[in-house]
Amino acid sequence: MAMKVIKLRSRAGRRDVEKLIHRGEPEDRKVEQKVRKMLDDVQAHGDVAVSRYTKQFDKMPLSPKRFLVTLEERAAALAKTDPKVVDALRFAADRIYAFHSKQQSHSWSFEEAGVTLGQQLRPLASAGLYVPGGKAAYPSSVLMNGIPAKVAGVERVVMCTPTPKGEMNPYVLVAADLVGIHEVYRIGGVQAIGAMAYGTKTIRRVDKIVGPGNAFVATAKRLVYGTVDIDMIAGPSEILIIADETAHPAHVAADILSQAEHDEEAWTILVAPSDGFLKKVQKEIAVQLAKLDRRKIAEASLKHRGIAVVVPEILDAIAFANDVAPEHLELAIERPYKVLKYVKNAGSVFLGHHTPQALGDYLAGPNHVLPTGGTARFFSPLSVEDFTKKSGLIAFSQDALRRFSEKVVQIARVEGLGAHAEAVEIRLRPDD
Repeated sequence: MAMKVIKLRSRAGRRDVEKLIHRGEPEDRKVEQKVRKMLDDVQAHGDVAVSRYTKQFDKMPLSPKRFLVTLEERAAALAKTDPKVVDALRFAADRIYAFHSKQQSHSWSFEEAGVTLGQQLRPLASAGLYVPGGKAAYPSSVLMNGIPAKVAGVERVVMCTPTPKGEMNPYVLVAADLVGIHEVYRIGGVQAIGAMAYGTKTIRRVDKIVGPGNAFVATAKRLVYGTVDIDMIAGPSEILIIADETAHPAHVAADILSQAEHDEEAWTILVAPSDGFLKKVQKEIAVQLAKLDRRKIAEASLKHRGIAVVVPEILDAIAFANDVAPEHLELAIERPYKVLKYVKNAGSVFLGHHTPQALGDYLAGPNHVLPTGGTARFFSPLSVEDFTKKSGLIAFSQDALRRFSEKVVQIARVEGLGAHAEAVEIRLRPDD
């Protein structure tokens, strides 16, 4: 399956690039209408609506009494796992925890002549994790979403994950135990987002919802924003690889396929200064694709979202990447650190020939919940800070109030807010 080759200087190429840059903009208004209707239903009818949609989409009857995965079920999951995989998850959890521990911030304050100013930092009281469970199981998403919340000090962490036909992946439950997640619910889709945002009799509402999902889940998160906080609007997974002649075509092909196998909507973009190198990679993709278990998914991704671009120089490739603002950016070039300073927009950057993006998905340490669809222009990876909130601290002595009063009054008067001015002046008048 060949990736589409874009010629940047052609009219068709410019149209393709423009479409690529705007790939994150919602196109299907019908999805939004359906999602809004479902959210309204969950808000109005709570558990009844959640049960109905779970039966409809996950093909299983589920009463509210069965929403919560019991502690016994979670303990039994361990017996169904490979100890080596559990050890790998534990190793990954330790690395992710160590990295995110370095992100911790603290409250602070300072004093100056009767004025105390500062910032009070507190963790959110609760957070809801959405973990996909459709085409694949993602225990790594449990770790990446849950660990920053725990490092931040969030008291109540809950998780919702779909269980099509009632099947619960044991590694997802083991990952939940490694993180220390308090509540795990066997529901997914729009109904899970609605339940966490609005609350039901069975599921208490949360303060923030994080985690990836399909177009319906992403739309639901966007629509409940404001009722709760969210991490970001996550779209299909994507990678942009900049490679030069020192890169191994087979390695680059493997990294492309590692994204293409996520789902049919995943974006794979290869940028190189050599048309000959692109052809070598295309040939390797064909060889490796034949061996993939998820071949059909990867083929669909490459057919509709696979792009190859030839550029004159590496710096032209960097400029192109900055316009695209990819979720994952690989610099598979001889001297990646030399050009790193020119990279402006990327969720995560992978440097050199021995750093496949798959490392970042699992256990390098930095979070793999990243901005997609070009939103790396203004969004950052999920972090500990996402699970905290800040309050400003202000304390004035009477002398300090007197020093500032005239300017406060002047600004208040010019804005026509007399009560603001009076709130200052009344404190400076002699008591009767």
